[in-house]
Amino acid sequence: MNIVIWILQSLLAVAFLAAGAMKISQPKEKLEAAMGWVADFSAPMVRFIGAVEILAALGLVLPAATGIATVLTPLAASGLVIVMIGAIVTHARRKEPQVIAMNAVLLVLAAVVAWARFGPYAL
Repeated sequence: MNIVIWILQSLLAVAFLAAGAMKISQPKEKLEAAMGWVADFSAPMVRFIGAVEILAALGLVLPAATGIATVLTPLAASGLVIVMIGAIVTHARRKEPQVIAMNAVLLVLAAVVAWARFGPYAL
C-alpha cells in the first residue's frame, strides 16, 4: 500500500507542479484564454494560487523522500484538499461541471494521501 501512496503523491506532485508553474509564468491575459476562472481573480491572486500549488507539490515529495520534517507531506496534501475545495466552489459559481469533476478527483486523491500519511502509512 505504501507504494500506491507514493504513486498518488507523485502524480499529484506532477499535476500541481505543472499547474502552478503555468499560473506563475504566464501573463493573466494568456491564462484567461485557457482558464476562464482567471478573469474572476486579480493577477497577484492567480500567482499566489500557483505558488501555493508549487509549494504543495514539493511538500508532497521532498519531505517524504529525504526523511526530513515528514509531517509536511500530509500537511501539503491537506492544503491541496483546501485548494481543491476553493476550486470546486469557484467552478460551481461559474457553472463549469466538467472542471468540478476533475477538481473532485484531485481532492479525493489528496485526501487519501493526507489520511494515509497521517494515519496507517505514516512516514
